[in-house]
Amino acid sequence: MESKKIILNNFTIDYYSINTLIIGSGAASLNAAVNLHSFGQKDIVIATAAFGGGTSNNAGSDKQTYYKLSLSGEEPDSVTGMAKDLFNGRCMHGDIALCEAQGSVQSFMNLVTLGVKFPFDKYGGWAGYRTDHDRRARATSVGPYTSKRMFEVLSEEVKKREIPLLDHHHCIALITDAAGSKVIGALALNTNEKDYKKAFVLFNSTNVVLGTGGPAGIYETSVYPLSQSGSTGMAFKAGATGMNLTESQFGIASLKFRWNLSGSYQQAIPRYISTDPSGNDKREFLNDFFPDIRTLSKAIFLKGYQWPFDPGKVSNYGSSYIDLLVHREISEKGRKVYLDYTENPKWRGGEPFSLGNLDPEVENYLKNSNALKNSPIERVLALNAPAVELYMEHGIDLTKEPVEIAVCAQHNNGGLKGGIWWESDLRHLFPVGEVNGSHGVYRPGGAALNAGQVGSCRAALYISKKYFMPPPDEATFFTEASEITRKILSLATGWISAGNAAGNKKYLSEIRKRMSGAGGIIRDRTIVEKASAEAAAMLKLLPGKIGAESVEDLADSFLLLDHSITHFVYLEAIKSYLEKGGRSRGSYIVTDTGKSGKDNIMNNNPELCLFDREVENKIIEISYREGTVRTHLETVRDIPEQELWFEKVWKDYIEDNYLNG
Repeated sequence: MESKKIILNNFTIDYYSINTLIIGSGAASLNAAVNLHSFGQKDIVIATAAFGGGTSNNAGSDKQTYYKLSLSGEEPDSVTGMAKDLFNGRCMHGDIALCEAQGSVQSFMNLVTLGVKFPFDKYGGWAGYRTDHDRRARATSVGPYTSKRMFEVLSEEVKKREIPLLDHHHCIALITDAAGSKVIGALALNTNEKDYKKAFVLFNSTNVVLGTGGPAGIYETSVYPLSQSGSTGMAFKAGATGMNLTESQFGIASLKFRWNLSGSYQQAIPRYISTDPSGNDKREFLNDFFPDIRTLSKAIFLKGYQWPFDPGKVSNYGSSYIDLLVHREISEKGRKVYLDYTENPKWRGGEPFSLGNLDPEVENYLKNSNALKNSPIERVLALNAPAVELYMEHGIDLTKEPVEIAVCAQHNNGGLKGGIWWESDLRHLFPVGEVNGSHGVYRPGGAALNAGQVGSCRAALYISKKYFMPPPDEATFFTEASEITRKILSLATGWISAGNAAGNKKYLSEIRKRMSGAGGIIRDRTIVEKASAEAAAMLKLLPGKIGAESVEDLADSFLLLDHSITHFVYLEAIKSYLEKGGRSRGSYIVTDTGKSGKDNIMNNNPELCLFDREVENKIIEISYREGTVRTHLETVRDIPEQELWFEKVWKDYIEDNYLNG
């Protein structure tokens, strides 16, 4: 790695010349770094806005799942079977599904070797359980902090290998060649530097691995960690194509401490209550919509298995009916909603909650788990005591107080387009982790952790074999990079001159309200079209409205622009889906009225997606060029048939011919 200081437009800029720049410090980014180093490519550097600030190190659930090929027991499994289950989630390319299935064992065992203690029995059998959209017991876990433990062991390995890491470096732009066909570097801000004219950092790199996570910063109601924001917008601006941006996951989560309330948090059957904004007028509002306490108790219980909102689980008093009613209570009635573990659900007219009146599925589960206890808090402690301790660590005592909730954005199944080596259509850019749109409409729980590890390993292998060359010399690089660099420096100078960054928060709030309102679990074409037009107008005006008083403000300002681009492109993708006749699917309901109550959803019974329309069978790809978006419907690629004759595979492997596919 070459580093020096250069002078440009009276700015003193830190300049790095490297083979591969890795942006972000989540489990996927760190795995890319470790694998690159292992494959022999040591000319790498990690640049991250906040080391350990992403989803991997700060998010989880009741029993956070890692999805892999089954490795124990009598039940048969196969790579092709796993690929089919991934592919059957719709709008996922078959070759990507095959890669994720084929690479799952290698990636899983790498984590085991590094120290993630996935459970096994005395014979060495890796225990598994079924997760959502999973036909076999492929799921495993080390508890609520599975991804955190992955981050920890990969961080230790990065330090052990002495891979350079630049913390507090906010990457604000990707730099491309003049033709816009490939990425050649990036520009960042070092927020440890107080003088903005010395804070810019320029990377001249052959490759960029982008691991900045999902679009966490664009939602108002979100369970993404506050420390994560996402920066997909800079990839859109550089010319990378997005895919499946319509497909986000939403679910019930706590607000004060951002955490998914799945698993035992619901299986304990807490009561749902709402209050007015001041905390008065406490009501068990679900009673107005369910026929009896037994049906209500089962729906709450099933939220543990069926945590993400799913329009297919709304009718007939399904578990997702609860999400819909929680959403309506908050968004339409302006009330606050809580989960209360101190008392059992109560029923109108005095019908009591009774352990002897539970649905057999509920009763058997609680009985087999030794959790058939008298109160929700006793049941959750019996099922999973650390789940209560977790909230205690964050200042919330579930034994004494209710926890405020909402239906929150949790994960984006879509993201940037990538091939089987995780390379974007903007060449030499490798999106890994959630920023890569490898998933389709539905995915098995835990598939995201597997995809991040498999994809980052494959990206590292491809770089080490095909893109191992050093970056161009400084003079050659600047013939391509100087124009965008000068524009950004000029923009920063203007913002500092304007001062007063107070207005930036107002624009960020607008973005988040707009995205949660139009791109959440209820999607109405009229509302989405209006929101998209507002996003486009903001995007044009925003550069002239921003002010900054410090380097930190500058980083936030560039992030605000990034969010503005991101939410515009996402809304345009949603609009395209609705205009082409797309129906309810995944984790959202499509309506024509913009209303979300029982009368609209239950009585009118909107069509669930049957995948018999072109827009439902194909992948929406979307690109952003100079303020304009273009959408394209891409045919889903089938799972390829592999030619596994050993002598041929061996020869292709020795000659690296397998990289040409």
